[in-house]
Amino acid sequence: MVRNLRLSSLIPAGLVVEAIAENEGVIVITARSGTPARPWPLCRRVSSRVHSRYVRRVSDLPCSGTKVELRLVARRFVCDATLCRRRIFAERFDDSVVTERSRRTSRLECIVHHLGLALGGRPAASFAKRLMVPVSNDTLLRVVRRRACLRTDPIKIVGIDDWAYRRNHRYGTIVCDLERRRIVTLLPDREVATVEAWLADHPEIETVSRDRGGGYGEATAKALPNAVQVADRWHLMENASAAFLDAVRKSMRTIRTAIGATTINPDLLTYVEKLQYEGYLRREETNAAIMKLAGEGIPIKEIVRRTGHSRKLVRQVIRGQRTDIFRVRQSSLEAWLPFLDGQWISGCHNASELWRRLKTKGFRGRLGVVSEWARRRRRAEQASDQQLHKVPSARTIARLMTTARDHLTKADTQLADDLEPWIADAGKSLIASFAKGIIRDHAAVRAAITEPWSNGQTEGQITKLKLVKRQMYGRGKLDLLQARLIGAV
Repeated sequence: MVRNLRLSSLIPAGLVVEAIAENEGVIVITARSGTPARPWPLCRRVSSRVHSRYVRRVSDLPCSGTKVELRLVARRFVCDATLCRRRIFAERFDDSVVTERSRRTSRLECIVHHLGLALGGRPAASFAKRLMVPVSNDTLLRVVRRRACLRTDPIKIVGIDDWAYRRNHRYGTIVCDLERRRIVTLLPDREVATVEAWLADHPEIETVSRDRGGGYGEATAKALPNAVQVADRWHLMENASAAFLDAVRKSMRTIRTAIGATTINPDLLTYVEKLQYEGYLRREETNAAIMKLAGEGIPIKEIVRRTGHSRKLVRQVIRGQRTDIFRVRQSSLEAWLPFLDGQWISGCHNASELWRRLKTKGFRGRLGVVSEWARRRRRAEQASDQQLHKVPSARTIARLMTTARDHLTKADTQLADDLEPWIADAGKSLIASFAKGIIRDHAAVRAAITEPWSNGQTEGQITKLKLVKRQMYGRGKLDLLQARLIGAV
């Protein structure tokens, strides 16, 4: 269907085109309002009596890569009201066309605003230049600030977390509406008093999701004593994993005894493993010397002077944080050891043949790995079975203890069986500090398990905040950051 295109459809509605010209690569459109009368803003009396006219120059959207300038013929009207304090008033156009004292049409102002929201100052100005929209970076940021407005909708469920102006130096606080999935406000710091004052101004909040730090919990308890506090599940699991891993590391000697790998036969080690074993023996001598001096009541400063080791190392040894163990490296054959043991017992002792059989089962390693295993197995023919056991890393052991039994391999299940007595003996004491933290924040931790809310969404908003901040080379002030983030929702 053929449709006729009219020039009036290309300019803002409500205007009548009087003339079109081109001046130095700019399309100049002279237009006027099609309304014969206008109301006076003070007394609201409608007047059609024209006193005089003047021209307003307003930029509009470009056309086919060419700048467009609107020359609006504005009228001055005479007010006929007897008691009106101002007899002559200028014509106001509709806000959908151009706002008062603006040098851009409303639709161009909207484009400028969204460019500022998306790109910031200099990047947006460069992109606007390519779009034939002449605007400076300062103007872009000024428009973003002017058109910013805080949300006034009532909020019931919020997430609170801190974010860094400058890491390890200065921090602020972000507040998110978890129901509507948007940022509510940015606070200039993370002090308890600041957060408490903001929460006190919003008594309608029912649930607060926050991290496990004490500051936000204390502020919420003071400002909203009846609100439900929800601890962040990610930080809860991270703290639990760290505490459990630390407990495993401190108990590696007990674990070696439970597995039966307390003795090392140097004849079964490769050249690289022998070097590692020698380093392990040197560290054991250092630890023993430090513990002997500490047992005699000698202070840490004197131990540092006598041994020549750093204060940090001495402190770690005394606190039990440097319990080194020797373990051979885990190889790609770990998952295939039961199959290899079965083949070896059945009489297949040729490394190449073992490797070919493994390949049919899906093994992707090289022949040298299998040859090394066969060589070590031959050396250990006269050794006890316990000397063939490998001690996995502390992280691997922690994973085995926290993984559901149905998800473990057969070899992992057998190892976990050996460690169960150790869990019963050590579980109550080695993670006591973590348990005390759970007891102190019991209500929030319980809510993290039972409530559907979490601070993960707030962390995502912080990622967006960091992106906007880096677009402005880290120099965005709080009001500008807030305007860009909230205006972009």
